[in-house]
Amino acid sequence: MTGERTGSLIAGAVVALCVAVLLGDYVAAARRAPMDDKLFKTLQQRTKADASFAPTLAAEQKRVTAARLARKSRDGALAWVLIGAAAAFLTFANGLGLRPIASLALPASTPSRSWLRTAPRASTSGPAIAADLGFVDKLVAETGRGKEACIPLLQALQTHYRYLPDEALRRLCELTEITPAEIAGTSSFYGQFRRSPVGEHIVRVCHGTACHVSGARQITEELRRYLAIPDGADTDAARMFTLDEVACLGCCSLAPVLMVDGHTAGKLTPATACDALKVTA
Repeated sequence: MTGERTGSLIAGAVVALCVAVLLGDYVAAARRAPMDDKLFKTLQQRTKADASFAPTLAAEQKRVTAARLARKSRDGALAWVLIGAAAAFLTFANGLGLRPIASLALPASTPSRSWLRTAPRASTSGPAIAADLGFVDKLVAETGRGKEACIPLLQALQTHYRYLPDEALRRLCELTEITPAEIAGTSSFYGQFRRSPVGEHIVRVCHGTACHVSGARQITEELRRYLAIPDGADTDAARMFTLDEVACLGCCSLAPVLMVDGHTAGKLTPATACDALKVTA
């Protein structure tokens, strides 16, 4: 019992430390971004007037890109440590006879794998998904039931449903050795996974360095206004459009650029970005 208590304390401390570092990293990056934007705009103006500033602008762009990649790598490593520490904490907590906080509000007879019910999503397609759960059964039979199959299974579910429905994840936990905690950690760590339905059309706005300094933020904000996407959401109420910010679309010479259902539009302004959505008509 003493060993389990010590283990839970250590795991809890690691979780708290990881959260603190990740939060600090986020705050530092949020404070740095406006300063980088201001510097880029200044250098762009100077470069237009004097080409000798071009190397300085390129060097600053390279520095910011390297810093962002380093932060992404560092945060990724910390995220995995956080997942491992959280899993260890839950294991030790179970050994001490403690129940996870999320389960305290549930009746004692509620199965532990019903955790998904405590976090309802914006999905209204429950009955349709429930009728299609045979896909999950077939997928598990073909891919495997071990923990190592977690990512391939989630990728296949994402491709089939276009997001990760609660009903499908519950069935996945029932059929495999994968725990709810592992699914929650993996699906939240990788940006490719979604836990809410997507719109009929996917709009991806590039926020790489070249697009960022050319006005990608203003374009994104105008698209949100144009599509009436609520604050904190990425999909309009009618689920016609989902707006994603991506790291790079590989079209830096066309910056700023976006892609709608595979169709690329570049050299955009906030006004022409809205016109680019007409390719879906």
